[in-house]
Amino acid sequence: MVDRLLGRVHGEPHPVDPVDAVWAHVQQARNLKRPHTLELIKFMTDEFVELHGDRLCADDTAIVGGLARIGGRRVMVIGFQKGQDTEENIRRNFGLPHPEGYRKAMRLMDMAERYAMPLLTFVDVQGAFPGAASEERGIAEAIARSVAVMTRLRTPIVVVITGEGGSGGAIALAVGDVVAALENSIYSVISPEGCAAILWRSGEQSHVAAMAMKVTAGEQQELGIVDIVIPEPGEGAHTDPAETARRIKEVVMERFDVLGRLPLDDLVEARFKKFRDIGPYIVADRPAAPPPHPGITDRLRGLLSNMPSLPSMSGTRHDVPPGREEV
Repeated sequence: MVDRLLGRVHGEPHPVDPVDAVWAHVQQARNLKRPHTLELIKFMTDEFVELHGDRLCADDTAIVGGLARIGGRRVMVIGFQKGQDTEENIRRNFGLPHPEGYRKAMRLMDMAERYAMPLLTFVDVQGAFPGAASEERGIAEAIARSVAVMTRLRTPIVVVITGEGGSGGAIALAVGDVVAALENSIYSVISPEGCAAILWRSGEQSHVAAMAMKVTAGEQQELGIVDIVIPEPGEGAHTDPAETARRIKEVVMERFDVLGRLPLDDLVEARFKKFRDIGPYIVADRPAAPPPHPGITDRLRGLLSNMPSLPSMSGTRHDVPPGREEV
């Protein structure tokens, strides 16, 4: 499908508008038939035990996670989960997590560190749930704390972006030693529709915003945000979920082997430096501070000091008080 949309067909190549090409990636990343976390876990793992609840509020089904065994290796797996149909989407809140979902994820992260298990996360979310209930229970704090936990977690972390990685909701599970992305996935600080609504006050410019934001996996790799781009089989991951899972598994296990040989102190330091170096900047010399703006008192004093003195009245001394007879 993507090949056809991008003009990569047999015969004479057809010029394709780059805006349309990027938008084709966006549509592919949002394909409802793309494999989700539980489906990938089914094909990748030898054994999986899902764990529930954040021990504070509830069990958010928009984020799933648990203990897994992949190729004989014990692994903690966490990921966003969308539904396969309308009923399941409603039950999983269309894959948009509440704060308790991120707090459940943090509980599993701590468990992975405690039992020396590497962590694998799958990212496919437009963003955290923006409703009032989510705000009341502290969604911003939950996302920020999840990011903080992942930056200092003393165990190898591999992140795989499988569909749409959007906003802070995605970042909360995407701080890893290695960030991989499927070929047709996208990754951005805001959705193209949200960006267009801010810049153009219209969602009709979403495709233009998508191109300007460089959301595709290949562009993110060029920017140094994504480390590895995993090719998808056929016309996309949805055409062969089993083969997609096999390709992800191959990359993940190879990365875990490399990361597992690093001392934990070096691992955490390298992870922090990796994200600290994203978006390089230059500190320029500070210009001289402008003189302070005079206040009203200073301005009045200056006006009065520049006024010419009034001529004195002849024959009159203002410094001598009048006599009794003059009063």
